[in-house]
Amino acid sequence: MTETDRYAYPQRVLHWLVAGVVLLSLASGITLGLLGFEGAMERLGRGGTNLLYTAHKSLGVAILALMTVRLVVRFLYVVPDHDPPLHPFQRILSTAVHHLLYLALLAQPLLGWAATASGDFPVQFLNWHLPGIVPVNEALSERLFVWHGWLGLAILGLLALHIAGALYHWLIRRDGVMERMSLF
Repeated sequence: MTETDRYAYPQRVLHWLVAGVVLLSLASGITLGLLGFEGAMERLGRGGTNLLYTAHKSLGVAILALMTVRLVVRFLYVVPDHDPPLHPFQRILSTAVHHLLYLALLAQPLLGWAATASGDFPVQFLNWHLPGIVPVNEALSERLFVWHGWLGLAILGLLALHIAGALYHWLIRRDGVMERMSLF
């Protein structure tokens, strides 16, 4: 495999950075979703609960920033062709999953930001408080948090498809698809 068969190094670094941050965000989001505020307070105490919420919000802001950069980089660098070419069904499925992941990973942090702000909760990135992007509206906040949770599950499904496809190409087809995005 030559360098021209691989994604550009900035694309590969951003891919793996986003992957790591998304996994941490999903883990913290699932934990918060399963425990709820009261359950988190009971099991983690006030300090642990605040840390978990702040971490989840900060990871969301980081995803939004990284995905924005990733989108810009996506337009700056060419996507290498598959060699050998993918079967048309695989190409359509791969393209659909990638586009849906991009869309979901841009929409999800915005939904979380809007849900948090409309619920009159602090929107945080580490120790900074960010402005709300919508006015306070408790009914809207509840609806947005439901959508945020559903989109999180959709992201889990898309990631499962993405990872399954990568493993299929790596372990079964052995066609070099994994090397296109590897860091080394």
